Amino acid sequence: MNHPTSSVVILSEDFTERSFPLPVVILSEAFGRDSGRMRSRRTPILSRSRVPHPFAFLWRKGGRPTIFALLGLSLLTACSGEKPTPPPAPEVVRDVTLFTAQRTTVADYVESTGTVRASQSAQLSSQVMGTITRVNVHEGDRVRRGEVLITIDEAQQRAAYSGANAGLQASQETIAAANADYALAESTMKRYQMLYDKKSVSPQEFDEVKARLAAAKARRDAAHAGRTQAEAGVSQASTAMGFTKIRAPFDGLVTAKLADAGAIATPGVPLLIVEDPGHFRLEATVDESKMGAVRLGEAVPVVIDALGDQTIAGKVVQIVPAADPSSRTFTVKIDLATNPQIRSGLFGRARFPRGQRQSILVPQTAVIRRGQLQAVYVVGKDQLASLRYVTLGAASAQQIEVLSGLEAGDQVVAQPNDRDLSGKQIGAQ
Repeated sequence: MNHPTSSVVILSEDFTERSFPLPVVILSEAFGRDSGRMRSRRTPILSRSRVPHPFAFLWRKGGRPTIFALLGLSLLTACSGEKPTPPPAPEVVRDVTLFTAQRTTVADYVESTGTVRASQSAQLSSQVMGTITRVNVHEGDRVRRGEVLITIDEAQQRAAYSGANAGLQASQETIAAANADYALAESTMKRYQMLYDKKSVSPQEFDEVKARLAAAKARRDAAHAGRTQAEAGVSQASTAMGFTKIRAPFDGLVTAKLADAGAIATPGVPLLIVEDPGHFRLEATVDESKMGAVRLGEAVPVVIDALGDQTIAGKVVQIVPAADPSSRTFTVKIDLATNPQIRSGLFGRARFPRGQRQSILVPQTAVIRRGQLQAVYVVGKDQLASLRYVTLGAASAQQIEVLSGLEAGDQVVAQPNDRDLSGKQIGAQ
C-alpha cells in the first residue's frame, strides 16, 4: 500500500489553493466514486488534471466527517511507508580505568573550624596623651625587643621632669640648712648641759636650749623627707618621658599600623599590633554536644585550606571552660607545629578523633568539580557512562570520602580528566 508522498495543488471551493499528499487525493477520488454525497457542488480545478476535491465532504458548508473519512486518514497514516530511524550506536571509549566502589573502615572524627592566631600578640598603645611625631615601622617589618617604634611629643613631660629636678635641688638646699641648724642646736645643748650640771644656768634656760635642739632635729628630718619626695617626683617625670617612646615588647612582626605621624595618641587606643611569627595556634569552636571528643593534651591534625590539603600537627593546649551563650560552643586552643607558610587570620579545620565507621572512598582524580557541585562517572551494566552527582566528605592526599550518591558495587571511572563520557560506551582496561 505504499504510495508516492508527493503533493498535489488543488483549487478548493473558495478558489484558494490547497496542497494535499497524493495518496489523500487518490483516496478522496475513491470515496467520490463510491458515494455521490462526498462530491462537492463544483468540481475543483487541478493544476494539471481534473481530480475531485479530496476533502470536499469535510469542508463544505454543513458537511460533517464520516467514518469513511476517519478510516481513510488512519489508513494513510499506517501506509505512509516511513520506517523509524534506528538510534546511532554509542561512541566507544577505550583505555579507561574503572574501579569498584567498596565500603571500608575509616576513622571517625569531629571536625571544627576556627581562625589561626599568633600565640603571642600585643596591641601597643600610648600611656600618655600627645601628638605622634614619628612612626618608625610599617606592616611586615620585623622588630627587636626594646626597639623604639613610635615617638610622641614629650614637651609636657620634659617640663614636668625639669620641675621635678628643680624641686630635688631645692630639697637638697633645705637639707643643708636644716643640718646646720641642727648642728648648732646640738653643740649649744652640750654646753648648756655642762653648765646645768654645775648649777650655773636655770632649769628654764636649759629647757629652752633643749627645745631648740628638738626643733632643729625635726626640721632636719623634714628636709630629708622632702628630698625623698623630690626624688620620687623626678623618677615619675622620667617615667612619663619614657612613655613618649613606644617600644617593642618582644621580638616579632608588625602586622598592623593603626596611626601615622601627626595623629593624637590617646591612652588605651591601639597604635600598632605586633605578633610573634614563630608560634601560632588554631582557636576552634566546638559544639557543646561534641565536647566529649576533645581532650586536653591530645594530638589533633589540622588542615588550613589556604595551604592545600597538607595536614599540620597540632596539640590541644587549652579548653576555655565557659561556653558562648549565643552559639552554645566552646573555644579550644590548639598549638600548631612550626610552618613558615602559616599566617594569622587564616581559616583552619581541626579533626578530633572519636573512633571508626564504614564509608566509601574514591580517588581524588575520579571527582569532577563543576562550580559548587561534585560528580563522578558511573558505568552501568550496559557499559554506558553516566554523570552522577555526589556529596563529598573528608579528603586525604589521594582519596576522598563519598557521603551520598554512590553505592557499594558501582563501577566508577578512575580518571576521566576533562573528557565528556556521558552516554558513551566504556571499554575498560
